[in-house]
Amino acid sequence: TWGILIEMNKSLRGKKDFATQLTEYFSRFNHEELKLYTGIYLASPFILYFLLWIVKVFFALKFIILSFHLSILALIYSAWTVAEIMKADPGSPEMIKVADYIEEGSEGFFAAQYGTILKLSGIFAVGIMFVYFTRDPPPSPGGKGTVAVSSFAMSIFSGISFIFGAIASSFSGYAGMWVSVRANCRVTAAARTCYNTALTLAFRGGYFTAVINVALAIFSVSGLFLVLYIYLSFNLPAGETFTQIEKIPLLCIGFGFGASFVAMFAQLGGGIYTKAADVGADLIGKIDAGIPEDDPRNPAVIADLVGDNVGDCAGQCADLFESISAEILSAMILGAALAQDAGFNYERKTAFMLFPLAVHCVDIIASTIGVYFVRTKPGLPDYDISYGEVEDPLDVMKRGYRYALAAGVVGFFLISWLFLGNAWFSYALCGLIGTVVCLLFIEITQYYTDYKHAPVRRIVSSSRTGHATNIIAGLSVGLESTGAPVLIMVTALITSYYLGETSGISNSKGEKIGGLFGTAIATMGMFSTGVFVLSMSGFGPIADNAGGIAEMSHQPATVRTITDRLDAVGNVTKANTKGYSVGSAAMACFLLFSAFIDEVNIISPKKFHVVDITTPEVFLGGLLGSMCVFVFTSWALSAVGNAAQDVIQEVRRQFADNPGLLEGEGQPDYKLCVEIVARAGLREMIRPGLLSVLAPIITGFIFKYAGVIQGKELLGAKVICAFLMFSTSTGILMALFLNNGGGAWDNAKKYIETGALGGKGSEAHKAAVTGDTVGDPCKDTAGPSIHILIKLLSTITLVLAPLFID
Repeated sequence: TWGILIEMNKSLRGKKDFATQLTEYFSRFNHEELKLYTGIYLASPFILYFLLWIVKVFFALKFIILSFHLSILALIYSAWTVAEIMKADPGSPEMIKVADYIEEGSEGFFAAQYGTILKLSGIFAVGIMFVYFTRDPPPSPGGKGTVAVSSFAMSIFSGISFIFGAIASSFSGYAGMWVSVRANCRVTAAARTCYNTALTLAFRGGYFTAVINVALAIFSVSGLFLVLYIYLSFNLPAGETFTQIEKIPLLCIGFGFGASFVAMFAQLGGGIYTKAADVGADLIGKIDAGIPEDDPRNPAVIADLVGDNVGDCAGQCADLFESISAEILSAMILGAALAQDAGFNYERKTAFMLFPLAVHCVDIIASTIGVYFVRTKPGLPDYDISYGEVEDPLDVMKRGYRYALAAGVVGFFLISWLFLGNAWFSYALCGLIGTVVCLLFIEITQYYTDYKHAPVRRIVSSSRTGHATNIIAGLSVGLESTGAPVLIMVTALITSYYLGETSGISNSKGEKIGGLFGTAIATMGMFSTGVFVLSMSGFGPIADNAGGIAEMSHQPATVRTITDRLDAVGNVTKANTKGYSVGSAAMACFLLFSAFIDEVNIISPKKFHVVDITTPEVFLGGLLGSMCVFVFTSWALSAVGNAAQDVIQEVRRQFADNPGLLEGEGQPDYKLCVEIVARAGLREMIRPGLLSVLAPIITGFIFKYAGVIQGKELLGAKVICAFLMFSTSTGILMALFLNNGGGAWDNAKKYIETGALGGKGSEAHKAAVTGDTVGDPCKDTAGPSIHILIKLLSTITLVLAPLFID
């Protein structure tokens, strides 16, 4: 770790690029040294556990230190992974030149975008600190082993955790983009010599972004927990042990809000950028000029390739980072509340609360096992007659996923047995339900978005009769695709709730109370192979960029055949991940909603457990929540339209001013298109982003004072509950419709481009391009942003709960 930090410091001082420094660092070790260090690396968790056992460290502290250690090991392994990627051949000078354009555009936009986001984060951090500073602190039960936390301490903890969450989310997005813009040309270069190498390089690039995400979430939550545990322990009288451990997750909730806040603007800004460039490039290139996708004559082509990295990669990474963070914190709050109500002793209460961190440690290990099975037959199918049948890249990844899934299920049952006492089997089955839900979501998304299946073929067939029928068919497929996922979620939530009830856990009155934690465990089950699923998502933009680089650097048809095969699968894996994201977001929001009620009951002397939607104010709050989703979607789509118009006008201007561009004479001004899209993305992300943050705050604040005037206790909190319920329900359906409809339109176009219905340039193809252009902002801007919207609404209300309590 120290060696890697030294290399990072050298790169920051401008001596060399960090990737080069890292590659050189790992290259210094000979075979025997690597064997020694690998042995130490693998043995270190067991050695650490033994040392902690010898000094008799309490269970909570012992596990937090171990999870912190495991996250560092995962970060070291990710550094070694990227060093291995960087050793690969970057390709010809032409490939490197195109990749440099993409890298420069991506990092330039990222710096400008995140500069704006972090300034907004600073303003909101001050606001959060002010809210907590001006409120009375939550009541402390008193007694031995308890600490009263002052309003000042609450404000400091909340503000710092918010900033920490914002920085961690920013770093996760940057790490994803950073490796993508460096792996792309190496995948193109590998496609010249070996199909297997190109496939595994692209997938390892995706794996790097995934493991960084999950390891960083574990590292951040464990680190915050450790700091707060030590602080609260030091504030006890000498000789006492801190026992009020259930307080700590509530002090960390600002972290989840910070992660959601950054993810919202990252996904919005990146999504607007990528789809404005894509729509502009496609409409002018394919319809007006009749030139192929990624053709170097198109002035918007570099902006399009940059967009894959800042939208599909950085935005998606930030999205899943905040999903994981929100799920960990909400499940910890629910686990602590369950243990408290059930009267568990200190050690068992701690085990239930820290179980979510154990699940994600298992996720890293299980997914890493699966990664080693993502490989196929080496060689070049087009040159080697004896090569045999070419294995579909999706089948290769699915094989690895099955191994990861098997390892994840075994690991989940094992940690359930270790952590959850007599209730372990019921809760392990809840986790198995979550794993099955994850698998089904991926399969259903593939069914509705892959051109091998009937829904996309319906859109293809409708393209025969023109643009309007293509749009109608796409809308139909998108709407239909919401049915099966919702039925699966309903079945999973109710089944896991009833299984949780069979755990035998009850409160002092003898009432069964384990059901809600069963739904939390099912959500964790969905994330038990999250690293592998996110790896498939990261594979997509790398493969897409590799195809663009092959086209722009004029590589032979054999190279483009391999990159096209990877790119086609990349679209499916990105769509699959969006389906997974919607499912995980829905399950996480259910936990966050329950955690909000728990927090209100902790803070307020008045309690409530039921929200009556027949109360007029409560129903209106729900209606406002649904409206928020629709208005947000409208503003996100219009943002892409506005930015795309700027791109289209610029491309047309360049073609008009320089007619020789279409003949391959002269070079387009790529940088100007990149600058136009970057400015538009930054400008257009503000309005929908602020809507998502301010809508719940204003709604809760107004109805709080309406309740004070009318004498209705906790009206603000109850209205916010309805706001969350309705916005989550509406958001899930809207996101499924936009993601799957957009993905189906995209792959209908790709199927026609394989030669169906006359292939490229035919009337059916032009209709399909129109459908794809409509679907692009749906699946890559509005749809993914709604995943974050519904979680952001939940986390912001959780953090600002004191604001809604009269």
